[in-house]
Amino acid sequence: MIQDTLNERENTYGDYKKVANLTRGLLANMAYSKNWGELYPFQQEALHMIASKIARILEGDYEYVDSWHDIAGYATLVEQCLKQERHHVSVNNY
Repeated sequence: MIQDTLNERENTYGDYKKVANLTRGLLANMAYSKNWGELYPFQQEALHMIASKIARILEGDYEYVDSWHDIAGYATLVEQCLKQERHHVSVNNY
């Protein structure tokens, strides 16, 4: 039963090892960037999840709409969190 699920996922997302290697490579490059250490944890995690979605797109079904939708979702979560952070800071400064 679980093997059926794994086979289905591989058809959609690609070979797990290849996706994992590509995701880790993307993350390693992000970690070397100037601003990585300055990001909030929620930003870093969103980028991690987006990197995973990018790897799945590049190794699996690039027309699978949910992967693209998920990227937009993680970006939207960061946008919402940043707006909350700014609101929190502006309210506490008065």
